[in-house]
Amino acid sequence: MRIIVLTILILLSVQAFSQKKSYKINNDDNTLLWEISGKGLKKPSFIFGTMHMVCKEDVNFSENLKNALADADTVYFEMDLDDPTLMLSGMKFMKMKDKTLKDLYTPEEFDRVEKYFNDSIKVPFKMMQSLKPLFLQALIYPKLMPCKNVSSVEQELMLIAKKQSKPIKGLETLEFQASVFDSIPYDVQARDLLKSIDSIGSYNIQFQKMVNDYKNQDFSNYDSLLKSSEYGSEENQAVLLDNRNINWAKQLNLILKGKPVFVAVGAAHLPGKNGIINLLRQQGYTLKPLYNK
Repeated sequence: MRIIVLTILILLSVQAFSQKKSYKINNDDNTLLWEISGKGLKKPSFIFGTMHMVCKEDVNFSENLKNALADADTVYFEMDLDDPTLMLSGMKFMKMKDKTLKDLYTPEEFDRVEKYFNDSIKVPFKMMQSLKPLFLQALIYPKLMPCKNVSSVEQELMLIAKKQSKPIKGLETLEFQASVFDSIPYDVQARDLLKSIDSIGSYNIQFQKMVNDYKNQDFSNYDSLLKSSEYGSEENQAVLLDNRNINWAKQLNLILKGKPVFVAVGAAHLPGKNGIINLLRQQGYTLKPLYNK
């Protein structure tokens, strides 16, 4: 009888051990998927770099990523993308305060912007003259995509998370993100928008390079990505990236003490001195690059 009991215990132990997922480590830091452990964590959490606009056919999630998502209790995005009021409430934050584009451009510059949106974007420009230039710049990106079926990595991740009934939360509110945009003067936003339109050919080349770097998970080129026109201009990097990274790292230091989480934020927030990976390491966590192909 004792032998039978011992045999059952051994079998149960082997089964439990075999069910524990093993995450393959990447050979270098060129990966978008990282494991967060150490500092007393009982189970690892994960952080993944996303891209806010991609061709749907280019979204392919690795087994490591799927396992990490399954092992997490909660999924965190930059914002709570599952909030049903997000789209409607976002409209009020897109408008400038007491300004229109005509106040920010000379008549000749305004005509150039208006012509581009009417002719190339095919959107009635009269409806958009009160919108913040940074939001208008985002409308250029779909035109640069080499496909018709445009999606986002976050959207595809959320579909999986919802199928698994994972709670979805955000590191920021929409109101906070709008305040970030407002901290960049409207005239600076307008200048960057006009610059993108006037040099749309080189802007397109830069954008495609950024897409390829993301698909190849090439972190060696991310310094140039951080200074690319996706973020308006280099001087805005502290506002759009660095300060937010510091805020997120502080939040995560508390969040990680609970159940394991899967964090998905824009890939540009991960690398560098002020990137999330380095900031979490400075707080005492161990971050390991995971194989993600």
